[in-house]
Amino acid sequence: MTSYVFARQVWHEVLTPLGLQNLAPRRHTNSFAEWWRKAIKQVHRNKKGINTLIILTAWSLWRHKNSCVFEGARPTLPALLSMIKDEHRLWCLARAKGLRSLNMLE
Repeated sequence: MTSYVFARQVWHEVLTPLGLQNLAPRRHTNSFAEWWRKAIKQVHRNKKGINTLIILTAWSLWRHKNSCVFEGARPTLPALLSMIKDEHRLWCLARAKGLRSLNMLE
């Protein structure tokens, strides 16, 4: 979820509107869990919302990867970002308060 160029691009695109692009995984990030732990320690506001965003983005990356592997889809950044925006809206409708307060993918 963090070591591939495509995944790092996604993380950068998701975190940049929040001014958190410095938290995006780097090229030598090996462990998703380790990256997540370090990233959340650097967040000083709305940790709950950022945690939810990380879960949402990881879930979307996983679904997109499975679509590419099992259905022959091509990895496309715009399609995945659109999926993340759609999921963001749905999760907000489901009362993900921390995520809703980020208001970043509108």
